[in-house]
Amino acid sequence: MSGLHKLEIKQLRILSELLALQNLSKVAQKIGLTQQAISEQLKKLRDILDDRLFVRQGNKMVPTPRALALEAPIAEVLVQLEDIVKPEHFEPATYQGVFSISATDYATQALLPEVLSIVRAQAPSLKLIVQDFASDNVVELMSSGQLDLLISFPDFIPDNLPYELLFAEQHLCVASRQSSLNQNTLSIADIAKQPQLVVSPSRANLKGSHDQWFANLGLKRNIIMSVPNFSSVPDLLYATDLIAFFPSRLLPNNKVSILEVEALPPPFEVIVAWHPRSSQSKIHQWLIEQLRLVINQPRAMVQN
Repeated sequence: MSGLHKLEIKQLRILSELLALQNLSKVAQKIGLTQQAISEQLKKLRDILDDRLFVRQGNKMVPTPRALALEAPIAEVLVQLEDIVKPEHFEPATYQGVFSISATDYATQALLPEVLSIVRAQAPSLKLIVQDFASDNVVELMSSGQLDLLISFPDFIPDNLPYELLFAEQHLCVASRQSSLNQNTLSIADIAKQPQLVVSPSRANLKGSHDQWFANLGLKRNIIMSVPNFSSVPDLLYATDLIAFFPSRLLPNNKVSILEVEALPPPFEVIVAWHPRSSQSKIHQWLIEQLRLVINQPRAMVQN
């Protein structure tokens, strides 16, 4: 190890070219250095390797047995170094690996079925692990490599994570297809009075994401039930007189109807986030591109 810290990559290349060309001026011309610079590097190599390496005979540099013995291992090292600096090559069809995604209940329903369909068709050896969204330990999971992508909302991710806005989503007001409310256009005051169901995935309480919107209008919602996920909402509305605000990408649904209302709450953003070290990862870039494609596809009727 005594000379390893002195050895430079360019010196290995010079030694390799000298072994091939056995001429200082030809090596200088090929590498783009002066002949003096090549001579100086050869002098350093002789010191590091404790061998003359080459003996001049006229214009020819004849390698010593030590230099000849180094030819094959140096060529192998240079090939490996070239592989290190080559751009990452990614082919979905041949990619093998496991990829972990953390997604909200909404994202799992709205995006992942179509993404998985693409993955199965184009990257059959890619395996996906989908985790429940948990905002409390996102940084730890991403830093440790247990989580690769996060599909969520901007307010729920740490500031140090890079992310891309996928789309803006709108909640629509829905009720059972059998509801008498389907016959009229409802005011916001009418909506506030109706018994409502909200989705509260992280905390079990009777609070909803649009409470502040109603409060800003001087209204208080009549929330009588909360559930942890969107998947149960259509069944519950179909069997009751409740209404709910439901994401448009999960509609249409054959158990609920969209109510006519005078105004809707502000839209919310859906983002995909990743760890900074993965910004140039080809597999990350490919999966994010598939998310973009899914967003632009029409969505079929959701059967629940």
